[in-house]
Amino acid sequence: MASALNRSADWRCTRSAGRTLVETMLVLVLLALVLTQAVPAYQAILQRQQLHTAVNDMLAALRLARTHAMARGGAVLLVPLDAEGGAWQHGWVVFVDRNGNRRPDADESILLRHAPVAGSLAIRAAFSSAAVPVYLAYNAAGRPCNAGNSLAARWGTLTLRQGENVRNIKINMLGRLRVCDPVQEGASCASASE
Repeated sequence: MASALNRSADWRCTRSAGRTLVETMLVLVLLALVLTQAVPAYQAILQRQQLHTAVNDMLAALRLARTHAMARGGAVLLVPLDAEGGAWQHGWVVFVDRNGNRRPDADESILLRHAPVAGSLAIRAAFSSAAVPVYLAYNAAGRPCNAGNSLAARWGTLTLRQGENVRNIKINMLGRLRVCDPVQEGASCASASE
């Protein structure tokens, strides 16, 4: 009789230590429900972070171009890296344009080269004077100017869009920068043309 009691006690310990198929399925269903809520939230956080990083990198490039223009006493340009000079998402470069072609050449001083940004991040530019390739130049006074004429003012907006999130970098005639959210600030933060 004692061995029969021991066997039934052993069976109860073994049974309570394991999980049934129903319990396992219930846990998996609950885990799936939690994940369906967490994954979109994580993706939204990731998109906001990618946008934040790109805005900060662009601000650093703009400040670098302005600072070097003032230190060198001459124009320094910020341009997209792609061959046509319009797709900022492929990266950008800050350089001293000695030959005036608004493209970085092998013999010109490259101050910064930025790698491409996250695949779904779009960057558009709208400046006071249209030019191809798109560029932003700073003169010796630290003001945004025309690449061919450092006395001609050129200002505008860079719009960075990642999913539903948008940030504008406004560059005024004096070269001052302001980051704004057009959703929050409305007309005072107009976007660059699409």
